[in-house]
Formats: sequence, C-alpha cells, structure tokens
Amino acid sequence: MSSSRRRFIQTAIAVPALAGLGITAFPAFAANTMVNPHIRFRLGVASFTFRNFDRARAIQMTNRAGLVPICLNRIHLPMDATDEECAAAAEETRGAGLDFYAGGVVSMNNPAEVTNAFRYARATGIGTIVANPQPAQLSLVEEKVKETGIYIAIHNHLTGPYPTPEAIMEHVGALDKRIGICVDVGHVVRNGADIVRSIHNCKERIYDIHLKDVTEASHQGRECVCGHGVLDIPGCLQALIDIGYDRVVAFEYEVNAADPMPGLMESLGYTRGVLRMIGKA
Repeated sequence: MSSSRRRFIQTAIAVPALAGLGITAFPAFAANTMVNPHIRFRLGVASFTFRNFDRARAIQMTNRAGLVPICLNRIHLPMDATDEECAAAAEETRGAGLDFYAGGVVSMNNPAEVTNAFRYARATGIGTIVANPQPAQLSLVEEKVKETGIYIAIHNHLTGPYPTPEAIMEHVGALDKRIGICVDVGHVVRNGADIVRSIHNCKERIYDIHLKDVTEASHQGRECVCGHGVLDIPGCLQALIDIGYDRVVAFEYEVNAADPMPGLMESLGYTRGVLRMIGKA
C-alpha cells in the first residue's frame, strides 16, 4: 500500500468507524461544503449495490448512508413497469428525500427495448438513462434523444463493444452530444486503461460515474472496498475536479450483496477523506 493511500485511509477512517457505534445516518455530501470550491460533483449510489433488497430497503439504506442522488436499477424498478408504476416508484423515492436522477444499466438490444427505455425515463421523470445499447441501435437512440432531451450515458463493461470510455467515444463522437458515457472506473482499470487519462480524453461526454475499487488491473481483478485495491481513486477524483465534472459520482459496491452497508460506508468514508485532503491541497 502506498504512503499516500495510507494517509487517505487514516484521514477517512473516522466516518465508517461510526457505523460500528450504532450511528445510522451521516450528513449528506454537498459540493459546496468542501474546502475546494472547484469540487462540483455530488456523491450518490447506484442501487445495484442493494440488489438483494427491495426498493423500500434500498431507499432506507441510501438514506442511512447520507447519500442523496440514486440511480435505480431495474431490480428496484423493472423495465416492464407501467407508467403508473413508474410514477409511483419515482414519488416513493423522491418523497424519501432522494434525488432519483437516473436509471440503469438499461439494455438496448433492439428497437423495442430502446423505445421502452425512453418511455420508462419519461414516466419516472429522470433526465439520464445509464445504458448498454448495441451499436446497431445507436441511430434510433439518437432519434429518441433528440425527441425527448433525455441524456444517454453508455456504461463501459469488461467485455463487449464498450470496454473503455475511449471505445464509447469511437461509437458516439459523431452523434448528438447528449449521448455520452457512464464511466465504470473499475472496468476501465481491469481493462488495462489509465483511468485519469480516460477521464481527460472523454471529458466532454461524461454524464455519470460508477465508483469502485478493484484488486488488480486485469480481467482477474475483483471489486473491493475503496482504498483497498489498485485503483488510483485520488487521481480519479482530482481528474473529475480538473475537468469541471458537475454530475454524480455513484458508488456501485458489488462485493457483498447480502450485507453491503459496511463496505459501502468504508468506501464512502475513504472517498470523503480523499476529497477533504484534496480540498486542503
């Protein structure tokens, strides 16, 4: 472990330690509470973190973590939900004090799935769909983006047509600028790419971030608590500040689906510690 990472862990450790004392809520992160006024993004959560729990419990755990922005996964709001069911779920989520800002990751393998995804987004009132469209569907995706004004953030994965943010840019660079990227930082590193360079290379089209750490920079790497792996999280966060990223950095904690809160809280504490150290630099 590097000395800089150790210092960040020591700075951040106080927050997750509170969870062991029975404290169940933490102050929500707001960009303007940081010492550095250039930190414009917010910390949130991708509800896939809570995939073993229903929507009500996912909402409760998000509130317990003190996070506000949430990207709901289809586990918590199925893609075949009616417009009325979508509206009710959105009301439930926002009524609990959360910012239901996006949904995903949404498959777009054919025209019917593309059309349904935009229906779903309009019914829930979200402004961004985190998606995995097949390249053959991108022309229809662009048509729907122009029709609705809804942003598309294509999620890079370990395999498939979009392994890195740069690969996504190759597909969408000539399309409407509202079609961009959800950077899964863990998959970027597991594919051997430089996450800091990728952020700078694709800065004009980054519309969401899924934050996690990984055990090694290879396909054999596995997700782990932030600060325990090889991912340069301080460098990643600094790059987002440098490019003026002003959307959401959502934790997607995938290690322990049955009991995600301890690892999520440690990841959150570490990340907040990093941001405080950056703010004092």
